Amino acid sequence: MNTDTNNPVRWGILSTASIASKIARAINLAHNAELVAIASRTEERANAWAKKQNVPIAYGTYDDLLSDASLDAIYIPLPPSMHAEWTIKAAENGKHVLCEKPLSADSDEATIMINACQQNGVQLMDGVMWVHHDRTEMMKKEIKNLGELRRVTAAFTFNWNTIPTDNIRAKPELGGGSLGDLGYYCVRAILWAYEEMPTKVFATARYKVGVDFNFAGILWFENDRIATFDCGFDTGLRKWFEVAGTKASLVCDDFTVPTSEESARFWIHGPGNVKHETGTCIQEVNMIERFSGIVQSNKLEPEWAEVAVNTMRVCDALRESAQQGRVVKL
Repeated sequence: MNTDTNNPVRWGILSTASIASKIARAINLAHNAELVAIASRTEERANAWAKKQNVPIAYGTYDDLLSDASLDAIYIPLPPSMHAEWTIKAAENGKHVLCEKPLSADSDEATIMINACQQNGVQLMDGVMWVHHDRTEMMKKEIKNLGELRRVTAAFTFNWNTIPTDNIRAKPELGGGSLGDLGYYCVRAILWAYEEMPTKVFATARYKVGVDFNFAGILWFENDRIATFDCGFDTGLRKWFEVAGTKASLVCDDFTVPTSEESARFWIHGPGNVKHETGTCIQEVNMIERFSGIVQSNKLEPEWAEVAVNTMRVCDALRESAQQGRVVKL
Protein backbone atom coordinates (compact mmCIF):
# COMPACT_ATOMS: atom_id res chain seq x y z
CA MET A 1 0.00 0.00 0.00
CA ASN A 2 1.34 3.42 -0.95
CA THR A 3 1.61 5.57 2.19
CA ASP A 4 4.54 7.71 1.03
CA THR A 5 3.45 11.21 0.08
CA ASN A 6 6.64 11.55 -1.97
CA ASN A 7 5.53 8.76 -4.31
CA PRO A 8 2.51 9.26 -6.59
CA VAL A 9 -0.46 6.93 -6.31
CA ARG A 10 -0.38 4.45 -9.19
CA TRP A 11 -3.72 4.33 -11.04
CA GLY A 12 -5.37 1.88 -13.38
CA ILE A 13 -8.54 2.50 -15.39
CA LEU A 14 -11.01 -0.33 -15.89
CA SER A 15 -12.53 0.33 -19.36
CA THR A 16 -11.94 2.66 -22.27
CA ALA A 17 -15.35 4.35 -21.91
CA SER A 18 -15.44 7.92 -23.21
CA ILE A 19 -15.24 9.51 -19.75
CA ALA A 20 -12.01 7.59 -19.11
CA SER A 21 -10.15 10.12 -21.25
CA LYS A 22 -11.24 12.97 -18.97
CA ILE A 23 -10.06 11.10 -15.88
CA ALA A 24 -6.82 10.12 -17.61
CA ARG A 25 -6.11 13.81 -18.17
CA ALA A 26 -6.92 14.54 -14.53
CA ILE A 27 -4.58 11.82 -13.27
CA ASN A 28 -1.81 13.15 -15.49
CA LEU A 29 -2.34 16.70 -14.18
CA ALA A 30 -2.62 15.70 -10.52
CA HIS A 31 0.54 16.26 -8.46
CA ASN A 32 0.20 13.02 -6.49
CA ALA A 33 -1.04 10.54 -9.10
CA GLU A 34 0.34 8.54 -12.01
CA LEU A 35 -1.64 6.71 -14.70
CA VAL A 36 0.02 3.35 -15.15
CA ALA A 37 -2.46 0.96 -16.79
CA ILE A 38 -5.62 0.65 -18.84
CA ALA A 39 -7.82 -2.41 -19.34
CA SER A 40 -10.37 -3.20 -22.00
CA ARG A 41 -12.25 -6.29 -23.10
CA THR A 42 -9.82 -6.76 -25.98
CA GLU A 43 -6.07 -6.28 -26.22
CA GLU A 44 -6.51 -4.35 -29.47
CA ARG A 45 -8.75 -1.74 -27.88
CA ALA A 46 -6.59 -1.48 -24.78
CA ASN A 47 -3.40 -1.08 -26.81
CA ALA A 48 -4.93 1.56 -29.06
CA TRP A 49 -6.20 3.58 -26.07
CA ALA A 50 -2.88 3.23 -24.24
CA LYS A 51 -0.97 4.47 -27.28
CA LYS A 52 -3.27 7.45 -27.70
CA GLN A 53 -3.14 8.38 -24.00
CA ASN A 54 0.55 7.49 -23.53
CA VAL A 55 -0.21 4.88 -20.86
CA PRO A 56 2.63 2.37 -20.35
CA ILE A 57 0.63 -0.82 -19.65
CA ALA A 58 -2.43 -2.19 -21.49
CA TYR A 59 -4.43 -5.24 -20.42
CA GLY A 60 -6.86 -7.22 -22.55
CA THR A 61 -9.04 -8.19 -19.57
CA TYR A 62 -10.23 -6.41 -16.45
CA ASP A 63 -9.02 -9.26 -14.22
CA ASP A 64 -5.48 -8.89 -15.54
CA LEU A 65 -5.41 -5.23 -14.51
CA LEU A 66 -6.79 -5.98 -11.05
CA SER A 67 -4.10 -8.59 -10.47
CA ASP A 68 -1.34 -6.02 -11.11
CA ALA A 69 0.18 -5.70 -7.63
CA SER A 70 1.90 -2.42 -8.51
CA LEU A 71 -1.40 -0.51 -8.75
CA ASP A 72 -2.83 1.36 -5.77
CA ALA A 73 -6.14 2.72 -7.09
CA ILE A 74 -8.67 1.88 -9.79
CA TYR A 75 -11.12 4.11 -11.62
CA ILE A 76 -14.25 2.28 -12.83
CA PRO A 77 -16.22 3.99 -15.65
CA LEU A 78 -18.23 0.88 -16.56
CA PRO A 79 -22.04 0.89 -16.93
CA PRO A 80 -23.90 1.08 -13.58
CA SER A 81 -25.03 -2.55 -13.81
CA MET A 82 -21.36 -3.61 -13.63
CA HIS A 83 -20.21 -1.34 -10.81
CA ALA A 84 -20.85 -3.71 -7.92
CA GLU A 85 -19.13 -6.72 -9.49
CA TRP A 86 -15.93 -4.91 -10.39
CA THR A 87 -15.75 -2.72 -7.29
CA ILE A 88 -15.92 -5.85 -5.14
CA LYS A 89 -13.27 -7.59 -7.26
CA ALA A 90 -11.03 -4.53 -7.07
CA ALA A 91 -11.39 -4.37 -3.29
CA GLU A 92 -10.59 -8.06 -2.97
CA ASN A 93 -7.42 -7.34 -4.92
CA GLY A 94 -6.49 -4.61 -2.45
CA LYS A 95 -7.26 -1.69 -4.77
CA HIS A 96 -8.85 1.59 -3.69
CA VAL A 97 -11.87 2.35 -5.86
CA LEU A 98 -13.12 5.52 -7.50
CA CYS A 99 -16.35 4.38 -9.14
CA GLU A 100 -18.32 6.43 -11.64
CA LYS A 101 -21.80 7.53 -10.64
CA PRO A 102 -24.39 6.29 -9.97
CA LEU A 103 -22.49 4.19 -7.46
CA SER A 104 -24.53 1.10 -8.31
CA ALA A 105 -27.80 -0.20 -9.72
CA ASP A 106 -29.50 0.19 -6.33
CA SER A 107 -28.74 0.91 -2.68
CA ASP A 108 -28.59 -2.79 -1.72
CA GLU A 109 -25.72 -3.28 -4.16
CA ALA A 110 -24.12 -0.08 -2.92
CA THR A 111 -24.16 -1.39 0.66
CA ILE A 112 -22.48 -4.60 -0.45
CA MET A 113 -19.82 -2.55 -2.23
CA ILE A 114 -19.16 -0.52 0.92
CA ASN A 115 -18.87 -3.65 3.03
CA ALA A 116 -16.41 -5.21 0.59
CA CYS A 117 -14.22 -2.11 0.62
CA GLN A 118 -14.35 -1.85 4.42
CA GLN A 119 -13.46 -5.52 4.85
CA ASN A 120 -10.46 -5.10 2.57
CA GLY A 121 -9.31 -1.79 4.03
CA VAL A 122 -9.68 0.28 0.85
CA GLN A 123 -11.28 3.63 0.05
CA LEU A 124 -14.51 3.87 -1.94
CA MET A 125 -15.73 7.10 -3.54
CA ASP A 126 -18.21 7.85 -6.30
CA GLY A 127 -17.16 10.04 -9.23
CA VAL A 128 -19.27 13.13 -8.52
CA MET A 129 -16.75 15.74 -9.60
CA TRP A 130 -18.52 19.01 -8.73
CA VAL A 131 -18.32 18.42 -4.98
CA HIS A 132 -14.52 18.66 -5.26
CA HIS A 133 -14.44 22.04 -7.03
CA ASP A 134 -13.03 25.01 -5.09
CA ARG A 135 -16.34 26.79 -5.70
CA THR A 136 -18.26 24.13 -3.79
CA GLU A 137 -16.39 24.92 -0.57
CA MET A 138 -17.04 28.64 -1.13
CA MET A 139 -20.75 28.02 -1.65
CA LYS A 140 -20.95 25.90 1.47
CA LYS A 141 -19.63 28.77 3.57
CA GLU A 142 -22.13 31.20 1.99
CA ILE A 143 -25.09 28.90 2.72
CA LYS A 144 -24.63 29.69 6.40
CA ASN A 145 -25.55 33.31 5.64
CA LEU A 146 -28.88 32.54 3.94
CA GLY A 147 -30.86 32.30 7.17
CA GLU A 148 -32.95 29.25 7.93
CA LEU A 149 -32.98 27.06 4.84
CA ARG A 150 -36.39 26.51 3.29
CA ARG A 151 -36.00 25.16 -0.24
CA VAL A 152 -33.49 23.60 -2.61
CA THR A 153 -34.33 23.42 -6.31
CA ALA A 154 -32.16 21.71 -8.95
CA ALA A 155 -32.25 20.74 -12.62
CA PHE A 156 -29.98 18.79 -14.94
CA THR A 157 -31.17 18.11 -18.48
CA PHE A 158 -30.01 17.82 -22.07
CA ASN A 159 -31.94 17.07 -25.24
CA TRP A 160 -31.72 14.06 -27.53
CA ASN A 161 -33.43 14.88 -30.80
CA THR A 162 -32.96 11.23 -31.76
CA ILE A 163 -32.60 8.58 -29.08
CA PRO A 164 -29.19 6.86 -29.41
CA THR A 165 -30.35 3.35 -28.59
CA ASP A 166 -26.76 2.11 -28.42
CA ASN A 167 -25.98 4.57 -25.59
CA ILE A 168 -25.83 3.02 -22.10
CA ARG A 169 -28.13 5.80 -20.82
CA ALA A 170 -30.87 4.33 -23.02
CA LYS A 171 -30.30 0.69 -22.05
CA PRO A 172 -32.33 -0.54 -19.05
CA GLU A 173 -30.24 -3.71 -18.73
CA LEU A 174 -27.13 -1.55 -18.12
CA GLY A 175 -28.77 0.69 -15.51
CA GLY A 176 -29.69 3.52 -17.86
CA GLY A 177 -32.20 6.30 -17.30
CA SER A 178 -32.16 10.00 -16.46
CA LEU A 179 -32.49 9.59 -12.69
CA GLY A 180 -29.24 7.66 -12.31
CA ASP A 181 -27.38 9.63 -14.96
CA LEU A 182 -28.57 13.20 -14.23
CA GLY A 183 -30.88 13.15 -11.23
CA TYR A 184 -28.10 11.62 -9.11
CA TYR A 185 -26.31 14.99 -9.30
CA CYS A 186 -29.45 16.86 -8.24
CA VAL A 187 -30.08 14.54 -5.31
CA ARG A 188 -26.47 14.93 -4.20
CA ALA A 189 -26.83 18.73 -4.34
CA ILE A 190 -29.94 18.53 -2.16
CA LEU A 191 -28.23 16.29 0.42
CA TRP A 192 -25.15 18.53 0.30
CA ALA A 193 -27.24 21.61 1.11
CA TYR A 194 -29.42 20.11 3.85
CA GLU A 195 -26.84 17.68 5.28
CA GLU A 196 -29.46 15.09 6.17
CA MET A 197 -31.83 12.61 4.60
CA PRO A 198 -35.42 13.43 3.57
CA THR A 199 -38.31 11.95 5.48
CA LYS A 200 -40.38 11.14 2.38
CA VAL A 201 -40.38 11.63 -1.39
CA PHE A 202 -42.74 11.72 -4.34
CA ALA A 203 -41.82 11.45 -8.02
CA THR A 204 -43.20 11.16 -11.53
CA ALA A 205 -41.51 10.00 -14.71
CA ARG A 206 -42.04 9.53 -18.43
CA TYR A 207 -40.57 6.42 -19.99
CA LYS A 208 -39.11 5.69 -23.41
CA VAL A 209 -37.09 2.69 -24.64
CA GLY A 210 -37.49 1.10 -21.21
CA VAL A 211 -35.83 3.85 -19.15
CA ASP A 212 -37.01 6.96 -17.32
CA PHE A 213 -36.53 9.58 -20.01
CA ASN A 214 -37.76 12.50 -17.92
CA PHE A 215 -38.00 12.55 -14.12
CA ALA A 216 -39.23 15.01 -11.49
CA GLY A 217 -39.17 14.65 -7.71
CA ILE A 218 -40.20 16.28 -4.46
CA LEU A 219 -38.33 15.62 -1.22
CA TRP A 220 -39.60 16.61 2.24
CA PHE A 221 -37.25 17.27 5.15
CA GLU A 222 -37.70 18.02 8.85
CA ASN A 223 -38.24 21.61 10.02
CA ASP A 224 -40.52 22.73 7.16
CA ARG A 225 -37.91 22.24 4.44
CA ILE A 226 -38.54 20.96 0.94
CA ALA A 227 -36.59 20.24 -2.23
CA THR A 228 -37.58 19.70 -5.85
CA PHE A 229 -35.66 18.68 -8.95
CA ASP A 230 -36.12 17.57 -12.53
CA CYS A 231 -33.86 15.79 -14.97
CA GLY A 232 -34.21 14.33 -18.43
CA PHE A 233 -33.03 13.68 -21.94
CA ASP A 234 -35.70 15.80 -23.67
CA THR A 235 -34.97 19.39 -22.59
CA GLY A 236 -32.18 21.82 -23.50
CA LEU A 237 -29.04 21.94 -21.38
CA ARG A 238 -29.74 23.00 -17.78
CA LYS A 239 -27.39 22.32 -14.88
CA TRP A 240 -28.34 24.66 -12.05
CA PHE A 241 -29.46 24.73 -8.44
CA GLU A 242 -30.80 27.26 -5.96
CA VAL A 243 -30.57 27.07 -2.18
CA ALA A 244 -33.07 29.47 -0.59
CA GLY A 245 -33.28 30.58 3.02
CA THR A 246 -35.23 33.12 5.05
CA LYS A 247 -32.70 35.91 4.34
CA ALA A 248 -31.27 35.22 0.87
CA SER A 249 -30.71 32.60 -1.81
CA LEU A 250 -27.69 31.12 -3.53
CA VAL A 251 -27.86 30.36 -7.26
CA CYS A 252 -25.34 28.34 -9.28
CA ASP A 253 -26.19 28.01 -12.97
CA ASP A 254 -23.57 25.42 -14.00
CA PHE A 255 -22.93 23.35 -10.90
CA THR A 256 -22.23 19.99 -12.53
CA VAL A 257 -19.54 21.27 -14.90
CA PRO A 258 -18.41 24.91 -14.71
CA THR A 259 -18.52 26.75 -18.01
CA SER A 260 -14.79 27.47 -17.78
CA GLU A 261 -11.80 25.93 -16.02
CA GLU A 262 -10.39 29.46 -15.65
CA SER A 263 -13.15 30.65 -13.32
CA ALA A 264 -16.45 29.51 -11.80
CA ARG A 265 -19.32 31.64 -10.55
CA PHE A 266 -22.34 31.72 -8.32
CA TRP A 267 -24.66 34.43 -7.00
CA ILE A 268 -26.17 35.46 -3.69
CA HIS A 269 -29.57 37.09 -4.14
CA GLY A 270 -30.99 39.03 -1.22
CA PRO A 271 -31.12 42.70 -0.28
CA GLY A 272 -28.35 43.03 -2.89
CA ASN A 273 -27.18 40.73 -5.66
CA VAL A 274 -23.55 39.64 -5.32
CA LYS A 275 -21.58 37.59 -7.84
CA HIS A 276 -18.81 35.35 -6.49
CA GLU A 277 -16.04 33.85 -8.63
CA THR A 278 -13.19 31.42 -8.15
CA GLY A 279 -9.86 31.29 -9.89
CA THR A 280 -8.60 28.47 -12.10
CA CYS A 281 -9.79 25.04 -10.98
CA ILE A 282 -10.21 21.69 -12.72
CA GLN A 283 -12.67 19.77 -10.59
CA GLU A 284 -11.69 16.29 -11.77
CA VAL A 285 -8.05 17.04 -10.90
CA ASN A 286 -9.16 18.09 -7.41
CA MET A 287 -11.07 14.82 -7.13
CA ILE A 288 -8.06 12.72 -8.12
CA GLU A 289 -5.73 14.64 -5.82
CA ARG A 290 -8.14 14.29 -2.89
CA PHE A 291 -8.60 10.58 -3.48
CA SER A 292 -4.87 10.02 -3.95
CA GLY A 293 -4.18 11.95 -0.75
CA ILE A 294 -6.44 9.56 1.15
CA VAL A 295 -4.56 6.59 -0.30
CA GLN A 296 -1.19 8.12 0.62
CA SER A 297 -2.30 8.91 4.17
CA ASN A 298 -3.64 5.39 4.71
CA LYS A 299 -6.47 7.01 6.69
CA LEU A 300 -9.74 6.05 5.03
CA GLU A 301 -12.60 8.57 4.85
CA PRO A 302 -15.82 6.51 5.06
CA GLU A 303 -18.05 9.57 4.65
CA TRP A 304 -17.46 9.53 0.87
CA ALA A 305 -18.96 6.06 0.56
CA GLU A 306 -21.73 6.87 3.03
CA VAL A 307 -22.99 9.90 1.09
CA ALA A 308 -22.91 7.83 -2.11
CA VAL A 309 -25.07 5.13 -0.52
CA ASN A 310 -27.44 7.76 0.87
CA THR A 311 -27.75 9.23 -2.61
CA MET A 312 -28.63 5.76 -3.89
CA ARG A 313 -31.19 5.29 -1.10
CA VAL A 314 -32.96 8.49 -2.06
CA CYS A 315 -32.86 7.58 -5.75
CA ASP A 316 -34.33 4.16 -4.96
CA ALA A 317 -37.20 5.77 -3.03
CA LEU A 318 -37.82 8.25 -5.84
CA ARG A 319 -37.84 5.47 -8.43
CA GLU A 320 -40.28 3.44 -6.33
CA SER A 321 -42.53 6.47 -5.97
CA ALA A 322 -42.59 7.13 -9.72
CA GLN A 323 -43.37 3.50 -10.48
CA GLN A 324 -46.12 3.15 -7.87
CA GLY A 325 -47.54 6.70 -7.99
CA ARG A 326 -47.41 7.26 -4.24
CA VAL A 327 -45.41 9.00 -1.54
CA VAL A 328 -42.54 6.84 -0.24
CA LYS A 329 -41.18 7.27 3.29
CA LEU A 330 -37.51 6.81 4.11
